[in-house]
Amino acid sequence: MSSDPELPAMLGGPAIRPEGPPVWPQFDADVQAALADAIATGTWGQYHGPNVCALEEELAEFHEVPHAITCASGTLAVEVALRALRVGPGDEVVMAAYDYESNFLTIHALGAKPVLIDVHPHNWQLDETKLESAFTPQTKAAICSHLHGGIIPIRSVMEVARKHNVGVVEDAAQAPGATVEGKPAGTWGDVGTLSFGGSKLLTAGRGGALLFRDAQLYQRAKTWLHRGLQQWAPMSELQAAVLRPQLRKLNEATRRRSENANRLFASLRGAGPGLKEFASVSDGCSPAYYKVGFQYDPSAFGLPRELFVKALRAEGIAFDVGFKAVHVGRSPSRFCAVGELTHALDAHERCVMLHHPVLSGSLADVQQVAEALEKVHRAAVGGVQFG
Repeated sequence: MSSDPELPAMLGGPAIRPEGPPVWPQFDADVQAALADAIATGTWGQYHGPNVCALEEELAEFHEVPHAITCASGTLAVEVALRALRVGPGDEVVMAAYDYESNFLTIHALGAKPVLIDVHPHNWQLDETKLESAFTPQTKAAICSHLHGGIIPIRSVMEVARKHNVGVVEDAAQAPGATVEGKPAGTWGDVGTLSFGGSKLLTAGRGGALLFRDAQLYQRAKTWLHRGLQQWAPMSELQAAVLRPQLRKLNEATRRRSENANRLFASLRGAGPGLKEFASVSDGCSPAYYKVGFQYDPSAFGLPRELFVKALRAEGIAFDVGFKAVHVGRSPSRFCAVGELTHALDAHERCVMLHHPVLSGSLADVQQVAEALEKVHRAAVGGVQFG
């Protein structure tokens, strides 16, 4: 290893963060205590213990809705939401062309057809101004996913959807704890969905949930999920036990991540490293910052996106590429595109994401992200050969 501090770590120099990125989930004494209690009382192995019911009540209270249902995954939650909206064979479901692939595939699993619209150029979120032109007599629902710290103006989405009697699934898998136009993320849509996967802000390794204001939609979802006496694909008591203390701390954790994200953004503005944070959201919105998204300019930074990610990971900073746009590489027969998908393709090619655990740390942790970016950028524009 070279002792030159300016030499990128992927070329043999010293890493900015040699211990690597923070682990996730991070140690939490309250989660450990909840696990110990579930084991000591034997509730961890029960079909109908106290934690799942308590978590559902707490999720409903936190999100200020009357009903919540837990299930085995966020992907299943989206499917159940669409079923509650009575999406089936021959129906159409509108979604952004830049979105989580499983949402696209879930529409197909129901025998429906995805109808793709473009995203906003400034933050790569679903462009609500494209919705109305995508609606047809076959449109049954729309999926709106808040992604990478971006926020969809969901109030406008709901106004258009109501006019056309189209149901809305608000996918808040990446946004638990976020505030959207004055309300908790996941509570504007007809059905809201959450994910508790291993990398999520609230994590049980697996698991998901649905949020409802409407009692009829809640009952449809609950009925579909049950097979006789048992719920199909349920959350376990052990998963619910570890989620409950995390939910109690979510507001404070969201505040800390937001503060650190803003510090990072401030340190990068004007530095010209080819990274641009997603444009500010409207009043009454506060992102949750799961996998913070950036618009990456390879020409300005001096590296192709894949080398950028590799170089930052070598420095111990957990960057990754964004999603694959759902229409890329797929037969046109599998979807309907309404208008040009220019910005979705741009997101497909240029989005990079910073994994969120570092935002739960100290100011020094955030500064290391900025230092690593500046170090790699200096080398790239200084003519150092990375590839």
